[in-house]
Amino acid sequence: MNKPVVLLIDTLHPAFIDTLKENNISIVEGYHLSKDEILASEEQYNGMAIRSRFKLDESFLNSLTNTVVIGRAGAGMENIDAIAAANNNLELVNAPEGNKDAVGEHAIGMLLALNNHLIRVNQEVRNGIWKREENRGVEIQGKTIAIIGFGNMGKAMAKKLQGFEAHVLVYDPYLTISEEYPYVKQVTLNQIFEEADIISLHVPLTEETNQMVNDDFLNSFKKEITLINTARGKVVNTQALVDALKSGKVKYAALDVLEYESVSYENLDASKLPEAFQYLIQSDRVLLSPHIAGWTLESNIKIATTLANKMIAVFKEKKLL
Repeated sequence: MNKPVVLLIDTLHPAFIDTLKENNISIVEGYHLSKDEILASEEQYNGMAIRSRFKLDESFLNSLTNTVVIGRAGAGMENIDAIAAANNNLELVNAPEGNKDAVGEHAIGMLLALNNHLIRVNQEVRNGIWKREENRGVEIQGKTIAIIGFGNMGKAMAKKLQGFEAHVLVYDPYLTISEEYPYVKQVTLNQIFEEADIISLHVPLTEETNQMVNDDFLNSFKKEITLINTARGKVVNTQALVDALKSGKVKYAALDVLEYESVSYENLDASKLPEAFQYLIQSDRVLLSPHIAGWTLESNIKIATTLANKMIAVFKEKKLL
């Protein structure tokens, strides 16, 4: 039996390659290959691994003849046409288990930084400004935190909040939360609008969630809220968020992702950044990071090994190992 061959479209942690090689799988490193170049030699590959270098669209997937599995190093799968993959009997695997803890920690870190004005006071002290009363903070304890989306990321966030003694509500219409999670309460979206102090988004980007956080959504909250988005930028309508920040409906916003990110999530197109973004970067009530919530030293390894093992499982199922 010939060894299965996996094409690496993006760079991954060496643990990915090591794990595959330990299981008698060959690797081709094609980090600079275009789609056309990949298709021209695709008969050599049984699997492909990608992060976000480009979209694997219907045309690309329909042209595959020998590939049986495509692995996405990360959680979201929106850069791969899942319907076209299914129509071509292609298995899709990802690795949300690998960066869930990193995302949970990052989200809480952003919340703590905003609640305690840490970015501002750090700069003030460095400039000889010593303000205490003006920088009095707010505790997480006793607050009602709503997690929207209870997949791997939402579960990790909820677990890490236990030590803060907050009230954790969860909204996810696609599952019934089991007794395994006694520290959360599953509620309707209307209950979240009524009770939440803090909102943390953990949903995939789909037709349903695209621009989900809009004017109507934000204006439905009874209380002034803090919004945390470590999911996908296009889940939040930036202009609506800015309007809510100006009106006071949103007190703080913590954004690891922005709707203006490129397909690869590696940069922003500076020529297309609207006035709303300028407001965000000038506001000390907004904390921004460059899509790095799941981007830790540890998650890099965990994503690589998780993805490799899932691809190995597919090769075994397909009798290629």
